[in-house]
Amino acid sequence: MALNRKNIPKNVLELFDRYVENNVRNLDRPKAVRMLMAEFGLEEDQAETMFETFDKDHNGIMSIWEFEQFFMCMGNHAQEIVAKFKELDTDGSGKLEKEEAREGLKTIRTATGRGLVDKEIEFFIQTTAGDDGVIDLGQFTNLLFRLKLYKAPAPK
Repeated sequence: MALNRKNIPKNVLELFDRYVENNVRNLDRPKAVRMLMAEFGLEEDQAETMFETFDKDHNGIMSIWEFEQFFMCMGNHAQEIVAKFKELDTDGSGKLEKEEAREGLKTIRTATGRGLVDKEIEFFIQTTAGDDGVIDLGQFTNLLFRLKLYKAPAPK
């Protein structure tokens, strides 16, 4: 299946292409993690979590499509999202247990400015948490995207 470059925003392509070699639009895990750290100010463990979250086919490679998905979810809001995650992670475990997530989601407002009701909070926790019942940074990023709290910058 050929990649249709016209569908990928120019700013996403340009950023990704800074790390690509020989015009192959794939980054192996170490390169992708370095890119996520350098371009989005993530710490290494955060970049690793994001790689795990967005390497959808779990092949150890971040494709331009997978990077676009990351960018659509996090965009230029990486530091805000990480800061919010750390604020909610009151025990500093690097994951949000259900009670931390529940309390944190009570403080979050949707894109329209309304708070979430208990039923929505429970739904989002159930549909976001992993098998272990906790929410990591990648899952939290996806949750904020689903809530439409952050929008990726418009294509240039």
